[in-house]
Amino acid sequence: MNDTIRKFGYPDSTVKEFTNWIILLRPHQLTLGSLVLVCKEPATAFSAVSTEAFAELRQVTTQVERGLQGAFRYDKINYLMLMMVDPHVHFHVVPRYGQERTFEGQKFYDYAWPGPPDFSRGNQTTEETNRAILAHLKAFY
Repeated sequence: MNDTIRKFGYPDSTVKEFTNWIILLRPHQLTLGSLVLVCKEPATAFSAVSTEAFAELRQVTTQVERGLQGAFRYDKINYLMLMMVDPHVHFHVVPRYGQERTFEGQKFYDYAWPGPPDFSRGNQTTEETNRAILAHLKAFY
């Protein structure tokens, strides 16, 4: 696994693993169910991802969207490939919500709705809450 995958808590944060991609729970929940979708290859440019990984990406994004929709009923979804700090090809997957969501008694907000996600804000969670979100998500994958 590359450094970007490890930085986002692999293996403990794994939602689902594919041949070329891995879905991880984002430790900082920008919105409820925020994920990181990371290519397992050493590619540091999107154009360097293999043909096989590109082909698999369709299946992976379909499962990302079905799983998040089933788990949290998002209104929109954003895939952001920023790669400014973490060098390997990855997307921040941000489910977007027009109204607050409640999970395990905690309210979650999409502070930037309906604009672009604001990575300087987000929902504070404990490790216990993140484990509960992860377990809930896995049931939909």
